[in-house]
Amino acid sequence: MLRRVTALVVDGLEMFEFGTLCEVFGIDRTEDGVPAFDFRVAGARPTVRAHQGFEISVPYGLDALAGADLVAVPATTGREGFDPQLLDALRAAHAAGATILSVCTGVFVLAEAGLLDGRTVTTHWKRAATLAQMYPGVTVDADVLFVDDGDIITSAGTAAGIDACLHLVRRELGSAVANTIARRMVVPPLRDGGQRQFIEHPVPTCSDDSLRHVLEWATEHLGEDHTIGSLAARALMSERTFARRFVEEAGTTPMRWLTAQRVLHARGLLEQTDLSVDEVARECGFGTAVLLRHHFGRAVGLAPTDYRAAFRARAA
Repeated sequence: MLRRVTALVVDGLEMFEFGTLCEVFGIDRTEDGVPAFDFRVAGARPTVRAHQGFEISVPYGLDALAGADLVAVPATTGREGFDPQLLDALRAAHAAGATILSVCTGVFVLAEAGLLDGRTVTTHWKRAATLAQMYPGVTVDADVLFVDDGDIITSAGTAAGIDACLHLVRRELGSAVANTIARRMVVPPLRDGGQRQFIEHPVPTCSDDSLRHVLEWATEHLGEDHTIGSLAARALMSERTFARRFVEEAGTTPMRWLTAQRVLHARGLLEQTDLSVDEVARECGFGTAVLLRHHFGRAVGLAPTDYRAAFRARAA
């Protein structure tokens, strides 16, 4: 369960990425049905210097990592030379069962602590080559928004940190909680981690009105059959133009986006309704339970029935 969250900060702190953690985990949204997080900011010293040139107070020491469900490391301009006691505390928290999440270049702290050897991770595309060179035992995928490796989640730059945080909330607490936080933050509730980083518009709020209307319409009609041809016709575009503009705007293909939205809808139905798996499949546009299980398993890592059992148990 995700209750105690500790943000681990170091000198060179990037404030946007730090603010992302504060926004997702540090605001009381219990009135909206979001479980309360015990959010703490910890470090090796009482203050850290932000990259923007000012200092911020750090109310907790490294002992705040003990007992945390999640230790989140925001971006930093530092690449090495981190406090050995800080690295020891991070390793101890991971060994004790904490999930570790890095935002953007916070991954360098995880790598220096030796937590990433043999794993696939990501970071901002401009820092990916440096990370791979400094830590040859780590596989760096610079083409994705985030990588969920179970007990360690790494994200790319800036807005991708929001995606990783919401993904983790969805994974641990369910779609309803993640969607509530996303609505309060006024961000899309789901971007697939496999979307590529370097796109013209990193957040898929389309500047093209035709595409935006099609996405909104398709989201409201997931149970219907859709093809690239039918969606392109609704956007008054050729299939080729539609497919190209869609990737430019959303960072993924139309069919992959549609599948992700259907899986997201299925998660909500499995968590919040008593519909059978067959009924959920029809409601989401997969048609059959077999097709739902296939796509749901690939995206979530669980069968629909197992997912429902797990999240209903957590809700109880």
